[in-house]
Amino acid sequence: VRHTRFDLGRRPFLVLFELTRACDLACRHCRAESVPHAGPDDLTTKEVQGVLDDLASLGPPRPRVVFTGGDPLKRDDLELLVEHAAGSGLSVAVSPAGTSLATAGRLGALRRAGAGAVSFSLDGGTASAHDEFRRVNGSFDWTLNGCRAARAAGLRLQVNTTVCAETLTELPAICRLVAELGAGLWSVFFLVPVGRGRSLRALSAEETEDTLAFLYDAAALVPLKTTEAPSFRRLAVHRLEGRCEREPGPLYWDLWRRLEAAWPESAPERPVCGPSTLAERPAKRRSPLSVGDGRGVVFVSHRGDVQPSGFLPLVAGNVRCAPLSAIYAGSPLLRALRDPRLLRGRCGRCELREVCGGSRAQAFARSGDPLGEDPTCAYDPPERAKAVSAEEA
Repeated sequence: VRHTRFDLGRRPFLVLFELTRACDLACRHCRAESVPHAGPDDLTTKEVQGVLDDLASLGPPRPRVVFTGGDPLKRDDLELLVEHAAGSGLSVAVSPAGTSLATAGRLGALRRAGAGAVSFSLDGGTASAHDEFRRVNGSFDWTLNGCRAARAAGLRLQVNTTVCAETLTELPAICRLVAELGAGLWSVFFLVPVGRGRSLRALSAEETEDTLAFLYDAAALVPLKTTEAPSFRRLAVHRLEGRCEREPGPLYWDLWRRLEAAWPESAPERPVCGPSTLAERPAKRRSPLSVGDGRGVVFVSHRGDVQPSGFLPLVAGNVRCAPLSAIYAGSPLLRALRDPRLLRGRCGRCELREVCGGSRAQAFARSGDPLGEDPTCAYDPPERAKAVSAEEA
């Protein structure tokens, strides 16, 4: 597990900046519950630039900024904001929606303005599956064209995928697409039931465990990370230690057989049914980064509200009232989320609480307690860890 050079108590590592909730898609999982047009309360150009200046004033190593939405391409000043951020020494990425706005010309303009990377979302391995999830026909083709245009423009490409019961079996085909597109990273988001996502079924703890095991083994084929499933770090640590809490279940093997079927016959690195042929090829496996909601990661809404993440709708402050850097460092909410000693339940007594810490968004969505145990994690800490926790208390 990798750790940042940042003092995560004083400055964020990653700032997710929602520029607008306007979007031409109507995705089934949308946490923002996007709307077709921008609202009057969106932060202005000058207000966004003020937040960027505040982040830049922290000095190196400066936080990374991701402009997201909604669809940030719906803002006419996006290139100006990217240029301002890059000119201030900030590393900038953009997360556009897969619509007709994601043209080669617009992506090239973002690269010239100073963006280093883009991320597009793929939630199905076919047009029918992806477009049904995004609720707009043509989104699949627009997304693939955007991915290719981004790479042609010199932008690093990340592919995002939402995992829920409705998309789970699409993972193998999406994995193949990620490899074919030459993406530098596949970010697999585990559904948090907020926004429109409340109508979908999130995975159970057992399903999550099998899916994480599948992703860990598939990471020998494509570099990937998980979002809102930090127990992936626990699995990675235990695998390196030669530990295995449970044997993979039927879901794991079903996903693996689907991956075998989806992978091109001509591919130089082709999976067989099971991870045995991939176990000795860790070159693409990426060490997880030990950050989380409010702990290195912070979210700024289109209205300026500061939250631990977009999936954890508790407000720590507003950038219209105070600098983001001051809110991040001083908010009682964010300070609590950064203290693993305050975690409750299994997360609180886990020996890996400082490495993993559980998803605070998953805990809050299910129990209303942002410091509660992560219900999507199947791991039960051993008695030794419980004893250590009791001694500390």
